Amino acid sequence: MKKLFLLSLTIFGFSFLASAQEISPNAIGLRLGDSDGLGAEISYQHALGDNNRLELDFGWRDGNNYNAFKLTGLYQWVFPLDDAFNWYVGAGGGIASFDGKNALNGDSETALFAAGDIGIEYSFDIPLQLSLDFRPELGFGKFTDDLDFDIAFGIRYQF
Repeated sequence: MKKLFLLSLTIFGFSFLASAQEISPNAIGLRLGDSDGLGAEISYQHALGDNNRLELDFGWRDGNNYNAFKLTGLYQWVFPLDDAFNWYVGAGGGIASFDGKNALNGDSETALFAAGDIGIEYSFDIPLQLSLDFRPELGFGKFTDDLDFDIAFGIRYQF
């Protein structure tokens, strides 16, 4: 445990000493992943500084047996790897709602969850950003009372 703590501290220490690369002021697009059964999410990123940003993701599903939505907000720290490559780490949370339509199982719930995020992104010379991230989520509710892992591919327009 002590070695893991020291390794984490060292990585974050070197990350803060690295030269900052300017990130796009805004980016909007899709985050294509599992999203705990909701699939694609609309994703928006807003820069809060040279290497910090806020990411908001909204996913929804309207099926024959249920309606569901999920809203996630993450604060992210962005670190340069190369000219166009960055890696990022973030933390946040959100709200999810599930409304069952089945007469036998017409359960409904609105729940909160905590989320983390780690990923890598590439910004092209054109206003296009591609990313791949891993997001663990810890839910607090009847349907979301477990730890879920979401891996997603993002494609965003930068402006």
